[in-house]
Parts: sequence; C-alpha cells; structure tokens
Amino acid sequence: IRTMAFLGNQTLISHFILLGLFTHSPLHLLLFSIIMAMFLVALSGNGLMILLINTDSRLHSPMYFFLSWLSLMDLMLISTIVPRMAIDYLLGHGSISFTGCGLQILFFLTLLGDECFLLAFMAYDRYVAISNPLRYSVVMSRRVCWLMVAGSWLLGLVDGLIQAVFTLRFPFCGSQEIDHFFCEVPAVLKLACADTSLYETMIYVCCVLMLLLPFSVISASYLRILITVLHMRSAEGRQKAFATCSSHMAAVSLFYGAAMITYMRPQAYHSSKQDKAVSAFYTMITPMLNPLIYSLRNKEVAGALKKLLGRCSCGVGQN
Repeated sequence: IRTMAFLGNQTLISHFILLGLFTHSPLHLLLFSIIMAMFLVALSGNGLMILLINTDSRLHSPMYFFLSWLSLMDLMLISTIVPRMAIDYLLGHGSISFTGCGLQILFFLTLLGDECFLLAFMAYDRYVAISNPLRYSVVMSRRVCWLMVAGSWLLGLVDGLIQAVFTLRFPFCGSQEIDHFFCEVPAVLKLACADTSLYETMIYVCCVLMLLLPFSVISASYLRILITVLHMRSAEGRQKAFATCSSHMAAVSLFYGAAMITYMRPQAYHSSKQDKAVSAFYTMITPMLNPLIYSLRNKEVAGALKKLLGRCSCGVGQN
C-alpha cells in the first residue's frame, strides 16, 4: 500500500475516497434496495445458467459453452463492483487504498475486455453454425472453443494490467475524492496532479481498439448471417436463425453501447453524473439482463430448467 510522501508543498495521498452512487435520502435508499435486488437476480440468473449448461447434456455445444463463460464473467463483474459499493453505502464512507483501487481497476477492465472478445467469438460461432453447418463441428471443435476463451481472458488481462499499473503511477495530491462508486480509470485520472493528456490519448486508442475490433467481427458475422438467412427457403429455418441471433444481438447492443459511451469519449467530455449512470448500466443492469435475454426465448434452456426442477421435486418427494 502506498505510503504518504511529499511533492513540493503538496502531500501525496495514501488512499482514495469513493463518493458513491447514492446519498441517504429516502429516494436513494429505495434505489439502493432496487440495485441490491438486481444484484441477487444477476447472481441467481447467471449461476443458474452455469448450472444448467454444465449439467444438461443437450446444452453441451459451443454456443452454450461460450454462454456459460459469459455468465461466469457477468457474475464476476457484478461481484467486483456491487458488494464493495453496498458496504461503503451501509458504513457511510468509501475509503479505498491504492492497492485496493488498483486491484478493482485490474479486475474490472480484465472482465470488461474478456466480454468484448467473448461476444465477438460468440458471433463468429453463430456465423459458422448458420452459414456453414456441415463444417460446424470441425471449425468449432472443443479445442478451438477453449483457445477462444483463453484468448479472451489473456487479452482482457493484458489490457487490465496495463491500465491499472499506468493509471496509479501518476502522483495524486490534493483531493482524495473520486466522484464515482468504484475506481474507474476516467474518474481516477481527474485527481492526478500531473499532465495525463498523453496517457489519456493512449488509453483512448487502446479502448477504441479493444471495442472496435471485436465489434467489427460481430458486425461482419451478423451481416453474413443476415445474407444467409435471407436466402433460406424454409420459413421455419429463418425464424429459428433470427430467434437464436436476436438474443445475442440484444446482449451485444446493451454491452457495447454503454462501454463505447464511457471509453470512446475523450476525457474532456466526461461528466460524473453521466459516467455513473452509464457505468451502473453495464456493471449491474447488463449482467442481470443477459441470463434473461438468453433464456426467455430459448426452448432448450427452458427444457433444461424443467428437467432440473423435475429432478429436484422428485428428490423432495422421495425424502
């Protein structure tokens, strides 16, 4: 943990204070309760998706393999942010050390990067399944799927490490207050008492690449899927393809839309209120919605859930 030091007549701070998302007004108490309910829904929904995919043999396909990893990433992402925010709110203060802030940046950006690339691989998986079904099992073999997941984690980890290390190398003096509910890089950089313009430009370029490269793969995959679907003679086949892909496109739109608003805007255009609202969207709302998006219109997931509930009811009946 960083210790106190001096820079000229200014004292370098040893920790930050997170101002949080809410005050203790009745309205904000209600909003806090809603977020905690969303947190529980996200935990149970993503946990249930992981359980169903790993226990039901009908869901042992590349699409559901990627979906189980997406659920795990969502579960870890919301757990990185919400418990800490809730503790700070209940205790009435949000003091966080440099080490704690650095770890939060690392975990958050790693998981954010993981999801960017995993969503791109999921789009490619759907492209191969719909456009080239005869070679699907060869192209999307178990080994290839594991390499894609490992690549997502590796690229996300590299991005998280670079930004966490370089962000906290700046001297921070004067105000300790981060006007946010977690250590997000744009909010932390506002407290640096050094010129961060070059680093902000580097982060901007890095984030544009991290977001636009996977998004380009997603866009190209779904353009090819659309062309293939429009040439299908079977109305049932077109309907099934659209139903499968619409869920993924909804998840992509929610995640990438919020992430691009935060990380593809120059620092000068950031405001605390907007950053908090957008960050709350992709750190809390998206992890809660993803299991619902992928399960509500999915007959296979619904069938696996009925099968699991049937086993549980039989087990209770026997006892």
